[in-house]
Amino acid sequence: MSPEYFLRSLLLIILATFSANASNWLYLAKLSSVGSISEEETCEKLKGLIQRQVQMCKRNLEVMDSVRRGAQLAIEECQYQFRNRRWNCSTLDTLPVFGKVVTQGTREAAFVYAISSAGVAFAVTRACSSGELDKCGCDRTVQGGSPHGFQWSGCSDNIAYGVAFSQSFVDVRERSKGASSNRALMNLHNNEAGRKAILNNMRVECKCHGVSGSCEFKTCWKAMPPFRKVGNVLKEKFDGATEVEQSEIGSTKVLVPKNSQFKPHTDEDLVYLDSSPDFCDHDLKNGVLGTSGRQCNKTSKAIDGCELMCCGRGFHTDEVEVVERCSCKFHWCCSVKCKPCHRVVEIHTCR
Repeated sequence: MSPEYFLRSLLLIILATFSANASNWLYLAKLSSVGSISEEETCEKLKGLIQRQVQMCKRNLEVMDSVRRGAQLAIEECQYQFRNRRWNCSTLDTLPVFGKVVTQGTREAAFVYAISSAGVAFAVTRACSSGELDKCGCDRTVQGGSPHGFQWSGCSDNIAYGVAFSQSFVDVRERSKGASSNRALMNLHNNEAGRKAILNNMRVECKCHGVSGSCEFKTCWKAMPPFRKVGNVLKEKFDGATEVEQSEIGSTKVLVPKNSQFKPHTDEDLVYLDSSPDFCDHDLKNGVLGTSGRQCNKTSKAIDGCELMCCGRGFHTDEVEVVERCSCKFHWCCSVKCKPCHRVVEIHTCR
């Protein structure tokens, strides 16, 4: 092996590792609160941050609890969206919190980066609008009359500030000098796709004014969609994600579809580099927990069905007694009283 080839291989490994651990900041979600940070020195003790994120923490102490909430939002939404899949977004108490699954350039990693970037943008924007942060408030650029006949007023969500902070905090590792590997480009693209899922789904909310509840005059403001909507959008993008490879246009490195017959992806789409494992068997080396012990749906033919979820290994069936509220009656005023009802249900778990 020539010295040049060895050095090039070593550089690629360093760049891949450098980029692959860019989601370590999600460990903030494991903390009960970082809202008590009052001194810059505390930022040095936050697990999972790289030095530039530590510096941002010191300059933005009041924003860090929003970053923590954004990380929690992202993890909770990921687990909701993948609750019926072989990979169910389970987390660990180590770095990275999703295990080695996100160190590979798979669809799953693409979703994690997108939803995490969106989570920070969403939580910071929400904090701005609720008056929690001194550095930002409502979006005051949304003012005046609208062509649709209403008046812009109220507190429009300051999504521009939330997106800008997300770009600065979440993208910092990939934007560092020298991080131009395939994986860095993939991460940056998916980070932006996550933020686009909010930007492209902003809604107009209005309040009517007039005599006896009439709507003679209407004031409106721009609001973010519910985060569940953001998760739904990104889950659709996950299902239609594009496999890509690196190419050069002039001196610029870009990602293009690996299959030239596929149409180019947009800024809103998710992209990935590597095929996903089947997630069937326990494989700690690659961060795969497997599906043994997972609950499945005996009657479903989809991925949550026992045949697919259990990867053909079969499943156990157990009968368990559950207690539910039934025969509920409303009593004036003002309570609802129910009876406990017992019934036996079948639970199916993968072998």
